Amino acid sequence: MEPYQTTSPVEGRAAVTGVDADRFSFKVPTLRNVEYTYPYFHDGDARTLEEATDIMGRLQLGRVYEEQEVNQIVAFLKTLTGDMPQLTLPMLPPSSNDTPAPDPYADAQ
Repeated sequence: MEPYQTTSPVEGRAAVTGVDADRFSFKVPTLRNVEYTYPYFHDGDARTLEEATDIMGRLQLGRVYEEQEVNQIVAFLKTLTGDMPQLTLPMLPPSSNDTPAPDPYADAQ
């Protein structure tokens, strides 16, 4: 509905691919635990979920939300917060001077 205005020089995926069509294309992260992933947007311009919700409503939907609507959307987003999965790394056997060096490309032939 409206372009995102920023002073950030970051141009998105085009910096990696060199393809002009990739300008301003950014990875969109999951909403899981979104309340802990501030600041928001690729340039960190939105400091709160409320601010991010207001901006996205205007820019993507052309809507100006009432404060109660913003609070309801933020309340929903906070329901997506949960415990982070616990990862247990495997214990590798000890190596010695006689341990063969790894060859990561051995199976690629």
